Amino acid sequence: MAPRWWLLILCLAGNILHGRAQLDSRGFINIDCGLQGEESYVDDETKLVYVSDAGFTDTGTPYNLSAENFLPWRSRNVRSLRSFPDGVRNCYTLGSLVSGLKYLFRATFLYGNYDGLNKRPASFDLYIGVNFWTAVNISWWGLDQDNRVTVEAIVVVPHDLVQVCLVNTGGGTPFISGLELRPLKMSLYPQATAELGLFLLRRRNFAAINGTIIRFPDDPYDRLWYPRSDATMWAEMTTTERGDDVDGDEFEAPMAVLQTAPKPLNASGSIRFGWEVAPELNNVSPGPGYLAVLHLVELELLGGDALRQFNISVNHDESWVPGYTPPGYLRRAYVYNKFTNPSHSSYIVTIKATANSTLRPIISAYELFSIITTTNIGTESQDGNQFN
Repeated sequence: MAPRWWLLILCLAGNILHGRAQLDSRGFINIDCGLQGEESYVDDETKLVYVSDAGFTDTGTPYNLSAENFLPWRSRNVRSLRSFPDGVRNCYTLGSLVSGLKYLFRATFLYGNYDGLNKRPASFDLYIGVNFWTAVNISWWGLDQDNRVTVEAIVVVPHDLVQVCLVNTGGGTPFISGLELRPLKMSLYPQATAELGLFLLRRRNFAAINGTIIRFPDDPYDRLWYPRSDATMWAEMTTTERGDDVDGDEFEAPMAVLQTAPKPLNASGSIRFGWEVAPELNNVSPGPGYLAVLHLVELELLGGDALRQFNISVNHDESWVPGYTPPGYLRRAYVYNKFTNPSHSSYIVTIKATANSTLRPIISAYELFSIITTTNIGTESQDGNQFN
């Protein structure tokens, strides 16, 4: 995936459709794009109410997935979509927001051969307000017509109304399957400010029970925590005990995520993950960099001389987090760092026990973001990433 940010200081032209307020008691907005025949429904998994997009946009054409892609196990909010064959810029207008508040935006796309043309999925641009969010090129995630793509960003909204716009760049007809908005506490993700936003690259839950995706209601902010396991490399640790409260926690990973962790099968083994930086489009400079957040919780009651201590290195540089010891049984803990002005073609994070440690390293989850700026005028940059 290679997101490209194009930040413009300008006023939106044209008439704005004022989206009817569909915030639930939590301030969530849940839009099923292209929903036909009913105004709303309750999602079986999350029990959240999803509504039709008819009150949020006055352009485009609703479709259902083609019969061969209308699978009963598929999430209901991707069984339909709205396509925008006309016009360069088509927008959804979300109202009743809190000016200056931090929000998580999530958009979902699934082509599913809705038009019966059996063609390569389209590519187009996506904006939040006047800010370039990302280029959506479905082919980056594979050429399968039933491939589902989800993009997410955390931004501070300057007004009580915001538009999410799809822009036709000549790569095919833009479409969208779902659009979701989640308010966040201002203390969460302090790196997201009025001047900076966070574009999600990956959010992983290690050793997830039954390989399930953790989201609402286990995560009150409905973040999607995708499972990651490797039985050939790691043994899985789990607990049903709950940890301490979230006071002072800048990221508030849900307890369901923090109750699992892997440890290497080999006593000298390590836990590794990473990403690659793709070449820049149009030879422009890279963006401000990346933010990596590692969630680390001790799941065992340690006694005697037992010590769990490990180094967290980036590209073999152990100065990132040397000699880290989790603070105590089920105590919330995290480490994070910014990789500013990326100068490497790839980044590998390695978690390995120190020579003094009697126990193997652990990690519960990690989040990785591309940091984007909202203050530069008329600039473009692209960060590409592939993950192990």
